[in-house]
Amino acid sequence: MLVLEHDAKEILAAEGVPVPRGALAATPDDLPDFNGPWFVKVQIPAGGRGKAGGIVRAETREEIRDALGRLLGRRLKGHPVRECRIERAVGEAEEAYLSLSVDPTSGGINVLLSGTGGMEIESAEGRAALRSDRAARDADAIAATVSRLADGLPAHMAGALAEAGGLLAGIFCRLELTQIEINPMLVAADGAWLAGDAKMIADENAFVRQELFADLVRARASTYPEAALKLAQDFDYVELDPDGEIGLVTTGAGLSMQLIDEMREKGIRPYNFCDIRSGTFRGDPGRLIWTMQQIAKGPKIRGVLVNIFAGVTHLGELADLLLQARAAVPELTAPMVVRLVGNGLDEAREILAAADDPPVLEVDLEKAVDLLVGGAA
Repeated sequence: MLVLEHDAKEILAAEGVPVPRGALAATPDDLPDFNGPWFVKVQIPAGGRGKAGGIVRAETREEIRDALGRLLGRRLKGHPVRECRIERAVGEAEEAYLSLSVDPTSGGINVLLSGTGGMEIESAEGRAALRSDRAARDADAIAATVSRLADGLPAHMAGALAEAGGLLAGIFCRLELTQIEINPMLVAADGAWLAGDAKMIADENAFVRQELFADLVRARASTYPEAALKLAQDFDYVELDPDGEIGLVTTGAGLSMQLIDEMREKGIRPYNFCDIRSGTFRGDPGRLIWTMQQIAKGPKIRGVLVNIFAGVTHLGELADLLLQARAAVPELTAPMVVRLVGNGLDEAREILAAADDPPVLEVDLEKAVDLLVGGAA
């Protein structure tokens, strides 16, 4: 789960990481109780907010109100802006970069740092200045790697990065994060530093142990709807592309991701990822109804693909639940193609065929996708 900047900074501050003072704003009247100047920063699950116009400097409270009025309620990088962080602007400082992330192949920790940060890190010069290595998943080993990589930078910069590395390594391991990135890390001439921005990714599978994140999701369910859904109902749904054309009702995380990759390779834009876990339906269409309601919100949806590998659930029962859900979501008018694999396929075929407006059943996945894309459904 990508933790929004404001929440990430609140968590980091509680762990002893220095961050600029900030407050959350959801209306133009949410003005800070601390002096400026300030930055007004949209809170969306995406990077590149500054280049997209989502970070505005304000010298007066009236400028804050004006910025909030322009930013709140708009869409930025495909996401609705519902909140902004109002943050005290930091004086003159150098920018650095520090990132810790889990390496999916080795299970070790990728460590990247640079004496250059901010948007410049994306330039050719910025990438060339990156120093990297891999460490064991151990706080002391990660901290030692950061210190070693920072060696040779100016003393104030190396000291700041080493101190930050020690703090962040402990947080990274204690909270079972998969990534934490500070960019820019603002470093003063005396080596004092602040986390100017923070990207934090929490492992949803660790929420059973990490009550901090579970409580955050419960308290801010409207901000983290996908994580709240998984926490409450134990299935996965993620909106991938607000302008996606094909809605997916699928099961099996790996198979669903593979399907998405194959669709993208063909130039097809899937709207969402879904692992609906049909084995725990227990005769209730609620999960299907909720998923179809989310897909119906897509402004460019022109087809829905249902791809279910049923194990525990009999396909006859699943077909009946699917029709119930479809009837309960009349706003989802896009053609639907159903691909089912498992026990009870013949019964499912009969149930679907008997519907007033039957969806197309196609057992070959590639043909099912082609039917949707070609509009034959």
